Amino acid sequence: MASQINAHILTGQTGENRAAAYLLQQGYTIVRRNFRHRRAEVDIIAQKENLLIFVEVKTRSTDRYGYPEEAVNYRKEEMILNAAQAFIYKIDWQHDIRFDIIAITLNTPVTIHHIEDAFH
Repeated sequence: MASQINAHILTGQTGENRAAAYLLQQGYTIVRRNFRHRRAEVDIIAQKENLLIFVEVKTRSTDRYGYPEEAVNYRKEEMILNAAQAFIYKIDWQHDIRFDIIAITLNTPVTIHHIEDAFH
């Protein structure tokens, strides 16, 4: 059981690292990783010009049981929105924001699916 939990955590960390590297390659600046507010966490907060992007990273070792982005439900969105609101207030952000999902499947080859403006 403990090895399953450790594997799950390792998969998540691998995905977050790949997502951060991907964002940097796309010209984003990483502002913060793993920002916590109460029970919520934003995996990556990035910036591109005057746009602050809150990124939820979902990673799966395979797509056999569905796509990673399918795991972002309404409850998860609400938690991310609350954490984002706290971060915006904390740094007094006065510009635009966006919520993205980066879905990573660690198959061979690794797939990265960046969904911009994922929360409507």
